Amino acid sequence: MPPDNEAIAEQVFVALADPSRRAILGALAAEGPATATDLAGRLPITRQAIAKHLALLAEAGLVTAQPGERRRVRYRLRSAPMQVAQQFLAALARDWDGPLGALKDHLDRSASGPAATDAAKP
Repeated sequence: MPPDNEAIAEQVFVALADPSRRAILGALAAEGPATATDLAGRLPITRQAIAKHLALLAEAGLVTAQPGERRRVRYRLRSAPMQVAQQFLAALARDWDGPLGALKDHLDRSASGPAATDAAKP
């Protein structure tokens, strides 16, 4: 994975590590663009805390701020950084699938080998 994508994936994982930020992303995914005030009305988080979380989510590229009427800023989800993180996880899974499959096969052979031989003895 290119260094740029690794940095993006790291920012996404840092952003997703916090349950409040995951709740904010979930609310935006379920109900569409919203202001910090709207989100504070939906979630058990203060408006000030939501504003701080939104700033980190914007820095990670997961949300964009859209200026609205009367200086109200609406936040919208961006999927591109999440797709980079998914690609990172898929590559990691591919790297582990072969060795883990080989380990499973080895353990299956080891478990069936001696047990089958012992069971056949009187």
